[in-house]
Amino acid sequence: MSVGVHPVIKNVTERIIDRSGDSRRDYLDEMRSRRMDDPARRTLSMGNQAHAAAGCAIMDKKALLGTDWPNIGIITSYNDMLSAHQPFERFPEIIRKAARAAGATAQVSGGVPAMCDGVTQGQDGMELSLFSRDVIAMATAVSLSHDTYDAALFLGVCDKIVPGLLIGALQFGHLPSVFVPAGPMPSGLPNREKVRVRQLFTRSKVGRDELLRAESESYHSPGTCTFYGTANSNQMLMEVMGLHIPGAAFIQPGLALRDRLTEAATQQAVKLTALRGNYTPIAEIVDEKAVVNAIVGLMATGGSTNHTLHIPAIARAAGIIVDWDDFSEISSVTPLLTRIYPNGSADVNHFHAAGGMGYLIRELLDAGLMHEDVLTVVGKGLRAYTREPVESGDGVIWRDAPEISGEDSILRPASRPFAEDGGLRLLDGPLGRGIIKISSVATEHQYVRAPARVFDSQNAFLAAFNDGQLTGSHIAVIRFQGPRANGMPELHKLTPPLGVLQDQGVPVALVTDGRMSGASGKVPAAIHVVPEAGMGGPLAYVRDGDIITLDAANGRLEIDVNEARLMARNPAELRRNRPVLGLGRDIFEGFRATCSTAETGASSLIGTAS
Repeated sequence: MSVGVHPVIKNVTERIIDRSGDSRRDYLDEMRSRRMDDPARRTLSMGNQAHAAAGCAIMDKKALLGTDWPNIGIITSYNDMLSAHQPFERFPEIIRKAARAAGATAQVSGGVPAMCDGVTQGQDGMELSLFSRDVIAMATAVSLSHDTYDAALFLGVCDKIVPGLLIGALQFGHLPSVFVPAGPMPSGLPNREKVRVRQLFTRSKVGRDELLRAESESYHSPGTCTFYGTANSNQMLMEVMGLHIPGAAFIQPGLALRDRLTEAATQQAVKLTALRGNYTPIAEIVDEKAVVNAIVGLMATGGSTNHTLHIPAIARAAGIIVDWDDFSEISSVTPLLTRIYPNGSADVNHFHAAGGMGYLIRELLDAGLMHEDVLTVVGKGLRAYTREPVESGDGVIWRDAPEISGEDSILRPASRPFAEDGGLRLLDGPLGRGIIKISSVATEHQYVRAPARVFDSQNAFLAAFNDGQLTGSHIAVIRFQGPRANGMPELHKLTPPLGVLQDQGVPVALVTDGRMSGASGKVPAAIHVVPEAGMGGPLAYVRDGDIITLDAANGRLEIDVNEARLMARNPAELRRNRPVLGLGRDIFEGFRATCSTAETGASSLIGTAS
C-alpha cells in the first residue's frame, strides 16, 4: 500500500534538509570527489601494495596483486569478554570464503574496542563509556586509512560500538558499506523476575548469591542481552536506515541462517563496488530521510534514550544537523507499536517471533510515517525491509513478513497502537533542556512536584538511600554527570532504589545532566539536561529544598526560584579538573575539555562538535 508521508514527518524532514544545506553539500562534495572506478589499491605504489598483501593467504595475494577483484575491508569489534561480540570470532573466515566465491578478497583491516556497560555500570570505568564511541570512530578511520579497500563490512552490535563504527564509516563515505550484526542470545530469566530480585536485594530481602543467580540466568550465553536497550536499538536503527541485509538484526548467533546472512552481506558489499557497476557509497544512503526514519523507528519501538545523543552525532558526521525539537515533534505523531522490556515483559526474541522488523517497517511505511524512497544496501526503496530471511538450501531467500502480529501484547499495527505517541518528550524550562522517556512511566507518575535532594554523584544518592534519609517525596538532582564533567556515565544504579520508593507510594523523580540506560524504566527521569552543571548550567545552583516541577505532559522542567535569584547564588564547585582519576580516565581529559553538548551529540570529534 502506498500513502503519502505524514505532514509532520514531511515538515521535519524539510526543516532538517534546509538547516543542513551547506554542511551536507560540503560533505557530499568531498565524498564524491573520492570515488574511484579502478581498484583502490592501484593508487598505491608497488611497495605499498606488497605490504598490504604480504600477510594474506596465497590465493588472496595473487588476486590482490594480479587481478581487478574488489577488496573488502573488515572492521571488527570482536572480543570474547563481551557476549554480544564473542560470535564475531568466526565471521572473518566466513566473509573471506564468501568474498572469494563472489570474485573478491576480504581482509580484517582493523579492530575497535568494545566495552560493556553491563560490566562497568556503576563503576569508575563507566566514565569512559560514552567517549569510547569517539575512540571507536577514530579507530575505524585508522583501520581504513590504508586506502586499499573498495568496500567495507562493519561487525558490531552494542551500545557505543555501532554509533562509533557508523561515525567512522561516514568519514570514508565514498566506500560501499554494510553493517553485520551477531544477534541476540536465547531468552533467559524473564526480565521482570530479574528486576524483582534486584529490588529485593536493594531492600536487603535477598543476598548476593540470589542476586548473582538471577543476573547469570539473565545474561547467560554469547549474543546481545535480550532486553530492548541501546544495543538492540542499534540493530533496529541499522535496519530502518538500510544498512543491514534485510531482517538480519535479531537472528541468534550459531544458527545456520546467521551465517547465511553474513555471506549475503559480503556478496552484497561486492556488488555495490564501482568495479561491479552498482556503486552505492554509504554517504548516499545516510541522508536526511534515513536519519528521520531512524528517529521514527526509535519512537515506534520505545528505544534507548542514548540515541538522542548518538543520532545527532551520526547525522553531523554526514553533514546533517538534527536537534531535540526534531525528536520531540516526530515522537508526537509516531505511535508506539511494541512492548519490549523495559516497556513491557517481552524480550527481542519474542518481538522477532511476533513479526519483528519486517512487520514493524511495513506498518510504519503503510501509515506514512517512514520515507520509502530511500537508498539502501540492497537498492532503492525501504519496502525491501518488509521481508524476512529464511534458509533455502545453502543460501537465503526473503519472504513477506507476517501480515498479522503473532502476539499483539508485544507488537501491534499502527491502527491500534499501545500509545498514540512515541513516549519521548523534550523538557524545557529554567533548569535547562532535557529528555524524558515516558513509554514505560505510568500516567500518574508523569507529573511530580517536590523538594529537591541534591547530590553530586550517584554514590552519594545511594549512601543517603541506604541510610534511610530518602523517605519522603523528592526529586533527586544528580549533577556534574555531563560529558564535560566526567564523561557522562549512565546512572542505571539509581533505578532500583527510586523504583522501590515509587512502589511504596512515594512520589519521586530524577533530574540529571547524566545519562540513564537504554533500559530507562518506570521512574520519571529528566536526563541529558543542558547546559550541564559542569559548564555552569542552572543545575549547579540548585539547593536542597528548592521546589522542582517535572511535567512530562506539558514538557516543562521548572523550579520555584526566580531565575535571577537562582543564578545569583554561588554555584557548587564545578569539579572539572580533578588531579587524579585513575583507570585510564586521566588520558581522556582532552575529550572532556572539547566535548560538545548532549543535544549536539556529546562528541569531541571534528565534524560532530559544535
